[in-house]
Amino acid sequence: MIVNDIVTGIIVVVIGYLLGSIPSAYITARLVKGKDIRQMGGGNVGGLNVFREAGPWPALAVGIADIGKGAAAVAIAYWLLGVPQLFVLLAGLAVVIGHNWMVWLKFSGGKGIGATIGALAVLLPVYGYWQGLLIFFGIILIPFIITRNVALSMGIGLVFLPLIIWLGTKSGLFTIFTIILGLIIALKFLPTARAAWTKAKSKQDFIFDRRQRGSR
Repeated sequence: MIVNDIVTGIIVVVIGYLLGSIPSAYITARLVKGKDIRQMGGGNVGGLNVFREAGPWPALAVGIADIGKGAAAVAIAYWLLGVPQLFVLLAGLAVVIGHNWMVWLKFSGGKGIGATIGALAVLLPVYGYWQGLLIFFGIILIPFIITRNVALSMGIGLVFLPLIIWLGTKSGLFTIFTIILGLIIALKFLPTARAAWTKAKSKQDFIFDRRQRGSR
């Protein structure tokens, strides 16, 4: 029984990684613009870069696909294959890792925001704490309204996520999962943050997304 659980657990982790590796932003940019998203804008294979380079509707399609990837990975692990809790969480990590380092694109990828939201959208109700998702979105929304900086707002949300999970579920395993998740996403955000800091003329320019403000 233990061996079967481990084998099935490994399978769901692989499934999660392969789902995450589906390059929705790359495919969308090819269809809409006929270009490689890695050669456009900041080179990020994600919805925000598609939004800036191809427009809101293609970005919406990418966002739905990326959220769907995260949700599907956890749903398959929990409902379809019924693996132990540890492997359900590992499937959630795997889909974000797959999104950030896509096997089909020579391990380039996005930042993992959409896949993270999708995974949490399934995990939090499973833990009986769907309200945590609303709290998480609320924490992200407040700084976003002020700064229009998606990266900064998401970073603030991820910093508070372990606290949200611990207070709402009292699950040490789930809390550790969110900490690791935050570190995985930080690995992809830090180079972008350093580049933005170098280019910024002031701290205000770094905090407030001028590209968004200039487009209003």
